[in-house]
Amino acid sequence: MKLNDLPQTSTWTLARRAERMNPSVIREILKVTEKPGIISLAGGLPSPKTFPVSAFAEASAAVLANDGPAALQYAASEGYAPLRQAIADFLPWDVDADQVLITTGSQQALDLIAKVLIDTDSRVLVETPTYLGALQAFTPMEPAVVSVASDDEGVLIDDLKAKVGTGANKARFLYVLPNFQNPTGRTMSEARRAALVQAAAELNLPLVEDNPYGDLWFDNPPPAPLTARNPEGCIYMGSFSKVLAPGLRLGFVVAPKAVYPKLLQAKQAADLHTPGFNQRVVAEVMKGNFLDRHVPTIRALYKQQCEAMLAALDKEMQGLGVQWNRPDGGMFLWVRLPEGMSAVELLPKAVERNVAFVPGAAFYADNADPRTLRLSFVTSTVEQIATGIAALAAAIRDGTP
Repeated sequence: MKLNDLPQTSTWTLARRAERMNPSVIREILKVTEKPGIISLAGGLPSPKTFPVSAFAEASAAVLANDGPAALQYAASEGYAPLRQAIADFLPWDVDADQVLITTGSQQALDLIAKVLIDTDSRVLVETPTYLGALQAFTPMEPAVVSVASDDEGVLIDDLKAKVGTGANKARFLYVLPNFQNPTGRTMSEARRAALVQAAAELNLPLVEDNPYGDLWFDNPPPAPLTARNPEGCIYMGSFSKVLAPGLRLGFVVAPKAVYPKLLQAKQAADLHTPGFNQRVVAEVMKGNFLDRHVPTIRALYKQQCEAMLAALDKEMQGLGVQWNRPDGGMFLWVRLPEGMSAVELLPKAVERNVAFVPGAAFYADNADPRTLRLSFVTSTVEQIATGIAALAAAIRDGTP
């Protein structure tokens, strides 16, 4: 029998969880921004100007020269021991390196947490709005995701208590980004952090704290992490994507001993281990307090570009009824359009004027606000930001009811 003689009908049956998986809205929007001349205020990518290429070249050469065979061999699933120790030493509370699990980006950490903690119909609590990538990571496990009302200081404690559930319907955890949140750019206040940790402990509700942007503060560092206040009640996630480079795909989890072994087993099943060469290169780069010298240069660049975007918004949006926040760090700010407008409907009109953004609806687990949108200020120049915000204002002006 020849290949062409075989039946051409498909016999593949997709799992139910696969039917609930959808392409990333942001990735689809980024395809639009590849058109020549488009100023993209949509992406969540760090600025390539911040990538320490020469430091990586030197570190890569050193790793290959000093430990090449081991760097290219299979390795422990937990991660490279010196890197785990460096992370434990870097974090602002007492962390045992045995609690640190190296992951292939913090996105994998979300996937591992979902596999270990979520059953079908498990209640999972998130902020309003929340990180789209977390919703995508949780969805295949078929949870019941519930949004907790939030304001400029973070989740509202009374609403958290109302939505935590009881018995078999009790939430497995609350997922939260306290620092320069994606998508809003907001930072949880000290008072709200203290209240949240206290309430979570009283409710016996685990917290999953995601902190990829915490080192990107402009003038003052954010308050202490939630996990520092109750290490046994939290899982902490971090990443090297924003302070070194995302192409490394290098993140980490700090987990209580009660959860760590299962996360490790899920990691082993997923990909055996994060590339050992990448881990050793990062450990080499971190020597000599490199991050203490490098990260301030990222902060200075992002602060300059954020200030340029805020100045452009102040200038161009006068009289349009548009609202926006003023982040203290990170990569994003959050905009709310006038009554009656939809960010989804505005997007193609903006693209016609060669500027792109991300409609905010994608970041809501439920009851999305159609008037919201996310702007990123880190990959465009000051001049591009000014031009892009002026074009966005023109699109809003034309579309105002």
